[in-house]
Amino acid sequence: MKTEVLLRKLEGIQTIQSVSDTLKTNKERAAYYVYRLRKKGYVKTKRLSNNRRAYTISFENKFGGTSYFEIINKYSPVKIATPIIYKIYGREPSIEETLVYAIKTGSLRTILAALALFKRINNWDELYGLGKQNHIERQIGALYDLAKELMRVRKMSKRFLHNASPREDYEFHYTISGLKSKDFNHIENKWKIYLPFNKNDLEDYK
Repeated sequence: MKTEVLLRKLEGIQTIQSVSDTLKTNKERAAYYVYRLRKKGYVKTKRLSNNRRAYTISFENKFGGTSYFEIINKYSPVKIATPIIYKIYGREPSIEETLVYAIKTGSLRTILAALALFKRINNWDELYGLGKQNHIERQIGALYDLAKELMRVRKMSKRFLHNASPREDYEFHYTISGLKSKDFNHIENKWKIYLPFNKNDLEDYK
């Protein structure tokens, strides 16, 4: 099979099993196809928590660069498979920028995966500035408090808390339109932000 055909069929995040399923071949042959693409620079490999390997396959890998989804997948136990990976060249996006991007996608799974990034926030001023610019500073605060119930996270700065906290006259807003939580009303009331997750949605973090 030609390299161009393999790239077109396999672009995105794959495992040997998914490659085998996509190409309708056995795992040995699937591993060979991944090997061919890796030799030509089209594959980035990551070992998952279950010791299996995940392969990010893209034409752009040959030219370097990174994507927000690669950063999320690097740190999160919740993996995101996307058929289109938008690369950023010439710089490494910050964790803060990546978190804001994830929230702005409006994707349930992307936001769920991005909760893990709160463990690595270093620059709360940058995060507040990006959140304010994108009108999601309260969503960030609510998701932080949610992440704090799931894992050890770095402490939110007092400045972020003071600046992002809602006033009494603020209305409730959604993180994802139309979705409310049944289990985290205390966080929703604190930030006047509806969360899109219930406890059973967060099992990957246990």
